[in-house]
Amino acid sequence: MRLSTKSRYAVTSLLDLVMHSDEGPVSLADISVRQGISLSYLEQLFAKMRRNKLVVSTRGPGGGYSLGGSPEQVCIADVISAVDEELQVADKAVAQGTADYEPCLTEQLWEELSAEIENYLTKISLADMMRNDEVQELSRAHDLRQKQHSLI
Repeated sequence: MRLSTKSRYAVTSLLDLVMHSDEGPVSLADISVRQGISLSYLEQLFAKMRRNKLVVSTRGPGGGYSLGGSPEQVCIADVISAVDEELQVADKAVAQGTADYEPCLTEQLWEELSAEIENYLTKISLADMMRNDEVQELSRAHDLRQKQHSLI
């Protein structure tokens, strides 16, 4: 499975969105401040997530993004797939494209590991993450960061 920075930021930002959506759509600027992710990077991620129907956008004053379904229906694997297209541990497709490609002795191991990781992340929803005590605590700390930033 490929857990890139893009994947981690997508999961983090979507979780932030869900945790702050009780008052309506959430702006990417607010997520950017709370999570320390650049606004332009978030715009790219949310464009992909919007195309994959994970989020919906609302234009105008008070606009922003909302989750496309319920937090119980969106699993972490869905988010990663939306921004990275494929879940994999090793980049086999790139290696196969080279003239000197030979299968690795441990190739089956990496393929099985990818399948196990994908299976695991398919079982964890955004709602599950929201119930995690550590996630709740970190969210409160990030909210403080945003409040401090708005005072500056």
